[in-house]
Amino acid sequence: MLMNWTQSGWPNFRYDAAALHSLEQQFLLSSGEVIGAVRHIDPNERDLLRIELLSDEAVKTSAIEGETLDRLSVQSSLRRQLGLATDRRSVQPREHGIAELMIDVYGSYALPLDDATLFSWHVMLMTGNRHLETIGAYRTHTDAMQIVSGNLNRPTIHFEAPPSAQVPGEMSYFLAWFNETVPNGTSLLPALTRAALSHVWFESIHPFEDGNGRLGRALAEKALAQSLGQPSLILLSFAIEQNRKAYYAQLEQHQRTLDVTEWLVWFGQTVLAAQQLTLQRVRFYIAKAHFYGRFRGVLNPRQEKVVARLFEAGPEGFVGGLSADNYLAITKTSRATATRDLQDMVDKGALTRSGRLRFTRYGLNWERFAQ
Repeated sequence: MLMNWTQSGWPNFRYDAAALHSLEQQFLLSSGEVIGAVRHIDPNERDLLRIELLSDEAVKTSAIEGETLDRLSVQSSLRRQLGLATDRRSVQPREHGIAELMIDVYGSYALPLDDATLFSWHVMLMTGNRHLETIGAYRTHTDAMQIVSGNLNRPTIHFEAPPSAQVPGEMSYFLAWFNETVPNGTSLLPALTRAALSHVWFESIHPFEDGNGRLGRALAEKALAQSLGQPSLILLSFAIEQNRKAYYAQLEQHQRTLDVTEWLVWFGQTVLAAQQLTLQRVRFYIAKAHFYGRFRGVLNPRQEKVVARLFEAGPEGFVGGLSADNYLAITKTSRATATRDLQDMVDKGALTRSGRLRFTRYGLNWERFAQ
């Protein structure tokens, strides 16, 4: 199995810069839209928006690796670290660690990248982990670092990284490149190109025992933020998680070749999709404020409780939509009362309704309030 790092020319990746030109231009245009949209948020509310976006990224970057986190716990930890009021909920080590990582990536985007930063991030990410030999340092084990799947007796090897003894030298070269390609650096690269290259390169070295995927995506976010001169706040992991199979397939394919044009295009398109997801989130956040302003004192406590749960679910709402049974489970009321409450919310314009009879579903009418 021929890996990219075993090939002549490594780590000089080849790509067609022209194939990225239009994507790079669109990224800059969309970045202006995102920055402008965030500036429309009341300054006192921007920290709350950041918590929404950072918690989404924290949960999704973990979900890509098959790890399920509690979003509200992550938000509580983010609030605490930003010095904001919290609900005092119990936060498990994993939620605290990923929240700490997100805050550090967000706040230190402009600083150069070095071993110490990566080691610190790894410690945060592995908070509560007792199964690794080495935490907060590059791997040192002599066994091959492989990504495998399938039966233990006949596993499928998707990738094999450089031996541990080779990692410090590989990372020294990578870090020098990362710091030289920043804006005003000696080898400036466009935003999407640099972020995509940094991700596939870091993943190919696979320098840690665990957490490489999450740290690699954090590096891509840092690269984008440095190119913009401010935190990108885009939902990159959110967009990747929606196309997780394609993401892993693209990485596997391009960890076997030094020609990465197709990877750069795929990654660039994913970043653009992430920007659109972020714009939708900002619109949703604006709509939430307007919605509560419109219906404050108009809805009863049961209805307010359901609205709060729907806003927690995000722009997409409940999977399959809110049903009467969902309403009953949330409010613990009678079916007759639930029917009246739901009809009242539709009549007032708070909810939309689709389907008929037992297939009737409801959704927040939030887009009406997004302007």
